[in-house]
Amino acid sequence: MITMLKNVRLVDGISTSARPTTLWIVGDVVSRKGDQAGGRVDAEYDLAGHVVMAGGIDLHTHIGGGKVNLARMLWAKPHEELEKGRRGEGDKPWVGPLSAPVPGTWETGRRYLQMGYTTCIEPAMLPANARQSHAEMQDTPGLDTGGYVVLGNDRMLLRMIAQGAPQEQINDYVGWMVASSSALAIKVVNAGGIDAFKFNQRKLDVDEYHPQWPLTPRDILRTLSRSAEELGLAHPLHVHCSNLGVPGNIESTLATIDAVEGRRIHITHAQYHCYGTQGPYGFSSAAERLAERVNRSSQITLDVGQVLFGQTITLSADTMHQFANRKLAKPSQGIFQDLECQAGCGALPFRYRESQYVHGLQWSIGLELFLRVLDASRIFLTTDHPNGGPFTGYPHLIRLLMDYDFRMSIFDRLHPEVKRVSALGSLKREYRLDEVAAMTRLGPARALGLRGRGHLMEGAVADLVVYREGENREQMFAEPRMVFRRGKLVVRDGEVLGEIPKRVLVSDFARREESLRWGFEARNRKAWIEQYGYTPGVTAVGWDELREGGAEVERAGWDD
Repeated sequence: MITMLKNVRLVDGISTSARPTTLWIVGDVVSRKGDQAGGRVDAEYDLAGHVVMAGGIDLHTHIGGGKVNLARMLWAKPHEELEKGRRGEGDKPWVGPLSAPVPGTWETGRRYLQMGYTTCIEPAMLPANARQSHAEMQDTPGLDTGGYVVLGNDRMLLRMIAQGAPQEQINDYVGWMVASSSALAIKVVNAGGIDAFKFNQRKLDVDEYHPQWPLTPRDILRTLSRSAEELGLAHPLHVHCSNLGVPGNIESTLATIDAVEGRRIHITHAQYHCYGTQGPYGFSSAAERLAERVNRSSQITLDVGQVLFGQTITLSADTMHQFANRKLAKPSQGIFQDLECQAGCGALPFRYRESQYVHGLQWSIGLELFLRVLDASRIFLTTDHPNGGPFTGYPHLIRLLMDYDFRMSIFDRLHPEVKRVSALGSLKREYRLDEVAAMTRLGPARALGLRGRGHLMEGAVADLVVYREGENREQMFAEPRMVFRRGKLVVRDGEVLGEIPKRVLVSDFARREESLRWGFEARNRKAWIEQYGYTPGVTAVGWDELREGGAEVERAGWDD
């Protein structure tokens, strides 16, 4: 099928076409050349006054896995009760029609698609739970999905590092964990800290020794960053730093970057990791220090984890810091769980309020990061859904970045001390449309190794979104005119018209087939059973199994 989009402006993250032009969809790919249509056009749309972008990519959103389901059980209220609970200070219309802070798979997929997002990545998939995570993501309609496998607190890895195992041997183990989980990348959550919590430790700094093993988080980070690089994984080590949410944690965040010794690194939900100790309450912004480091270090990418005011649920494998925040839960309830000696889990309901000093400063720190990092293709738009707020807040967040006056209208409502200590008012930068495309499309695609996504170049995957141009950027990005998935029109003016076969995004690295043999070698099999109590193949998820579930498999690759 050949579709022609005429009189439309193209925004691809590199530039914005000054004049309306024509874009063709030939089959399931983009074409900038009309001659490929051969004079035949099956569908034609006159889109004067519109812009077209590639489909949105959320590289860090909690949409599938054990902790997501625990959060759903924790807040099992009907929609009416949730709305009632949101009334009062901090209530915002942009929260959207989600039935709960962590909605079900059907609602999640439709709402993302209706916003123009076509690719979403679950950032914390445990090896022991990979099958359930993939099954749940395959049940999320409209989206292509993938997951990062969580390492860095698994007992076998800690033992190998502590005993001085050669890097090559560790690479074999890591390769097995990535390949057998059909994962896209490696995620580290509070390196060593989740395991240390089980020994009654309540913090673990980057150079602090584990209470049982003769190793530090720095050792874990250095080792896993080497594994990611030497295996040739497309996405760099995806790091949830030590000391999340703790005043002064900018020091451990910068030490985390140093720990990978110049290798590529992605710092996730960075807003929660750039706090200082200044100000009237010993809590201040260190966004400038982190942004300066990112601006002069091309190997660093980050997503923000922006806070949005209102009710949500926080969920994380970082049991240590979820436990520390248990008394802040609102309502006062929570769930904590150890998972197969591979990581942990904590889920707490939480409400961000405009009138609260810390919450207001967190909101401004996230925006500071967006505005201080100069390259929009290396800083990505996330709320760490649902931790900072719902993904349905993205249009609101985009407006905050594109409209200084709108940003200040909310800033002026915050706690008086926030306005006194924050530098946000002095940052008058306003994002352009091409920068929005860079941070929501082009940049994430590059970081994940998804060569055919995130742009509008010849031959790109025809995941496209058509927006009406308008002064109110929140409304513009909340209500796309059209969404195409691989060339098929699937959403028009908010109405979902159909679906296409899903794709699971996996890491394709040279040693993948060799890595898959690791779990079936006698010595490794024995060590695994002694540690975990079951054979390693029990939790392995192969590509054939994903295909049997109705999905196609797309391989991500790293281009230097």
